Amino acid sequence: MRLPLVLRYTGGIPTQMLSIVIPIHNEEPAILSLYDRLTAVLESLNRPYEILFIDDASTDRSFELLTNLVETDHHLKVLRLRRNFGQTAALAAGFDEAQGDIIISLDGDLQHDPEDIPVLLEKIDEGYDIASGWRKNRVDNAVTRKIPSRIANWMMKRASGVDLHDFGTTFKAYRSEVLKDVKLYGELHRFIPALASFYGARVVEVPIRNVERPNGASHYGLGRTFRVFFDILTIGFLLRYLTRPMHFFGKWGLAGIACGSAVLLGMLVKKIGGQDIIAEHGPLLVAGALLWFAGLMLFSTGLIGEVLMRTYFESQGRRIYAIREVRSRREQFVDGAR
Repeated sequence: MRLPLVLRYTGGIPTQMLSIVIPIHNEEPAILSLYDRLTAVLESLNRPYEILFIDDASTDRSFELLTNLVETDHHLKVLRLRRNFGQTAALAAGFDEAQGDIIISLDGDLQHDPEDIPVLLEKIDEGYDIASGWRKNRVDNAVTRKIPSRIANWMMKRASGVDLHDFGTTFKAYRSEVLKDVKLYGELHRFIPALASFYGARVVEVPIRNVERPNGASHYGLGRTFRVFFDILTIGFLLRYLTRPMHFFGKWGLAGIACGSAVLLGMLVKKIGGQDIIAEHGPLLVAGALLWFAGLMLFSTGLIGEVLMRTYFESQGRRIYAIREVRSRREQFVDGAR
């Protein structure tokens, strides 16, 4: 169970605790270097912190190295998943376990520079809810990474309405309360800013350094292109029609019913006029009938979607809104009466 958080005090100054969440899978060569650099940065910030490594069922010595580090550092916690669930699930596990007021996620392959953490924190301290890294000058292969990434980011921007150049990077800083409104599944971790913006989160993009991976090979390639495309379609639908699915299915359903009815009505007039519509307009008659039934199915899907959304929000106790802050003079009057 996640404990309630309060402001920590260091020398009389309220300081927010940091949680660093790092999903890893077979990153043995990078772990010790990442840990040393990360610890140096966090110690220099003079803020309370914790580091959470989530081992997504590595088959190398990653977990063994992390276990040894835990024995020497009380700031460190390691979670080991039962099987390889993927990056989104590993991040979700880290977010659920994190105790910090500010949560920072980054990859464990050293392509994210820990020295950029203070830059992200500056934006959070300015009042933003999410500071998202932007690999402005990417060092990846142009054909397999850069070009597909630019296309995907452009599509994500259009689908989500969130003006970011780089949705794909894991290097982001979040206020912990923002993540409470975001439930991750599939491969939606790259869409956290878009999902959080649905509840009014303030998002800013921060240029970060992108360096060559020092060891090993990337776990991503062109093979994930279709998965990303399907995720874009999903997120576009969720952001626009999550609480009103009838607005999407209903309009197409009515359009199908209207077109089908027009075709069938035309066939009826021709039939009354004595034409043999089966022989002369058979394909058109079938098309009209299919349009009518397809429209009816879409309209029915919209109604079922409305019922499911109502059941979801009511049974889960979830709200379709999020409150940023509450100000009231009620307590002042009560204190004055005392």
